[in-house]
This record gives sequence, structure tokens and C-alpha cells, in this order.
Amino acid sequence: MRILVTGSRGMLGQDLMAILPAGDGLFGVDIDECDITDPAQCRRVIDETTPDWIVNAAAFTAVDACETDRETAMRVNGAGPENMAREARRTGARLLHVSTDYVFDGLKRDPYLETDPVNPQTVYGASKLEGERRVISVLPEDHLIVRTSWLFGVHGGNFVETILKAAAAGRDLRVVGDQVGCPTFAADLAQAIRELIQRNGRGIVHAANTGNTTWFAFAEYFVNRTFPGVSITPVTTDEYPRPAKRPPYSVLSTDRLKRILGHPMPAWQDAVDRYLGLKYPERIKE
Repeated sequence: MRILVTGSRGMLGQDLMAILPAGDGLFGVDIDECDITDPAQCRRVIDETTPDWIVNAAAFTAVDACETDRETAMRVNGAGPENMAREARRTGARLLHVSTDYVFDGLKRDPYLETDPVNPQTVYGASKLEGERRVISVLPEDHLIVRTSWLFGVHGGNFVETILKAAAAGRDLRVVGDQVGCPTFAADLAQAIRELIQRNGRGIVHAANTGNTTWFAFAEYFVNRTFPGVSITPVTTDEYPRPAKRPPYSVLSTDRLKRILGHPMPAWQDAVDRYLGLKYPERIKE
């Protein structure tokens, strides 16, 4: 099997490159080698690598920046996946496209199913939904879309890293406590993607670590493990406004993923423990 990963130097992309089977060839490209918004570059890279699977992890993920740069968001997150889908259709490759919980409005109070109505409230969410729709339009039978949420990992900036840097500086922390979601460790998501490819998955699949929590409880867990003397206080969304509206509830049901893989992804607490063991082994408090 030959696999091409776009966005290979991103947080998820690096974990994908570390865990996907090399087989007959594992190839990674980022924007310097292939701008997915350019159809000609997409065709060149596909012809050079001749993949059996394309894993599209390339995206414009700066949620707040998307609000002021809708054109770039729609080009990267909407048109880019369509370009890769067209190349998959042309060559007979399969496409796995990574999407997000932001396609939902956050008004449910039980986990979102893959079949639930979508209603994005941000430019980022709208652009990712546009990418999903374009992929499905080009590959109605052969698409595999993996939605995930609250991604953190050892490669690059993320919520956990931001909070721990503030804790290391001795700052008192204020974290939103009225938004609920599923933290997802990039390494675990990469493993789930590997297994979905091996099982020739199709359709839309939600993938996140098991369990849900608030941003505050999430932060409290890993801060207490590493900087137990630091004060951390919950605040409301209204007290911490951001340019892009955050969904109050974005818990993803992973029942379909469990049926396909035969097992759940690890609990988010276990994922955090492994992250801390890699990034801050000297700080972990038992």
C-alpha cells in the first residue's frame, strides 16, 4: 500500500507520518511541496507518488483568524479537499479527509452522531463543512471523512501547551468552564486513522478520545499533574470572548468508530498522561 499525507508537518501530520505503515511507500507533503488549493500541484504530487490512499490533514485551523480571512479559509478548507478528491477519483485512490466538530452548532445536549444536522456557527466550521460537501460530491461512494475535536499533540502549539506555559510562568489561570467537548490526542487519532485505512472505512466517522469534559476540568487535570501549586479558576464563555464563537457542547459520539475498529479510543485522561510523559516527564506528580 502507498499512502500520501498532506499537511505532513502539522501536529496531526507528524504523528501520521510516524505511525502509518510504510508498505510500498509513505509520502508526506506540506504547503512547500504541494499547495492543495492549486489543482496543478495536486496533480503533479499524485502522479509522482501514485498513492493508494490520500490522507488530507492539510487545513487552515486558526479558528479566530478564519473569521477575518474567510477567503483563505474557504480556499484551503473548502476548495483544497475538492482538489484532492478529484485526484483520487482520477487515479482510483481512496481519500480520507480530516474534519471537525465545528460543523455543528453546539446546541445539543447528547453526543453528536454522524447523521445529525450540521449548522456551523463560525467561518472555520463553515469552511470545513464546505470541504466535506465537496469531497462527498466528487466521491459519493468512496469518501472517508473523519471528524475530530479538541486536538492536542506533541508537535506544535495547542491548548495544553498554552496552559502549561502559563502555569510554568507562575500565572494564575482562568479557563472557560461552560463548554463541553472531547479532548483528542493527535497520536491516538493517527492510530485510529491507520486502523480505518486498514479496514477500508467509508462514510463519515467521529474519532475522539473516550469521555468528555469542560476546558476547565481538562486544564485542571493536567495542571494538577504538573504544576499543583498554580491556581486555576473557571470562568464563563461571556467572560472570555473570542472572535470565533465556540460551541457550548461539541461531544462527538464515537459509537460508529468503535463498531468499525472493534474497540474504543483510549480515555482522554490516559491520553493526557501519555502526552505529559513525553513533554514534561520531570514534572509529573503521581
